[in-house]
Amino acid sequence: MRPCCDTYSLLGFAGFSGSGKTTLLRQLVSLLTQRQLRVGIIKHTHHDVEQDQAGKDSFELRHAGASQCLLAGPQRSILTFENPQPQEPSLAESLARLNTDQLDLVLVEGFREAPIQKIEIHRPSHHKPLLCLQDAHILAVATDHPQLVAPVPVLDLNNANAIADTIVQWWQAGTLQQPAHEHHAR
Repeated sequence: MRPCCDTYSLLGFAGFSGSGKTTLLRQLVSLLTQRQLRVGIIKHTHHDVEQDQAGKDSFELRHAGASQCLLAGPQRSILTFENPQPQEPSLAESLARLNTDQLDLVLVEGFREAPIQKIEIHRPSHHKPLLCLQDAHILAVATDHPQLVAPVPVLDLNNANAIADTIVQWWQAGTLQQPAHEHHAR
């Protein structure tokens, strides 16, 4: 692994809807974890989310007005934050809510405009433009079209193992972005 690192690295995944970002991330989380990396995920959504059920104590307590609710269990804990006013969360706010002391790498899906290093997921059959032509933060393009011409390295979208190897190489070499400020949720 990496000889010394006091902080986590950050890598985004950008692509248009339906390009396969979540499918690839699901594979990568498993592969990177097998390679002994402690991986966190931030997935942005434009939709309201609910991971609790009406009638459950935590649901009722949240809806009674708690601004934060931690459902703590033996297998997992779920921390829910209520926004006083509906607003799009920033990546910085989302990162601050993770306990990054326990992570080596945070993978970010969404936040396409964020100035962070990214892998672009691109399928030419979807007839969408290449984001790397406009976004200097894109390190590589993962595509299902091996002859794609791009200004950055092209990775085989159908070979998650090779993509995981590339990410581990970047991480070990210190190539991946490490946030300048440390603000941890504990």
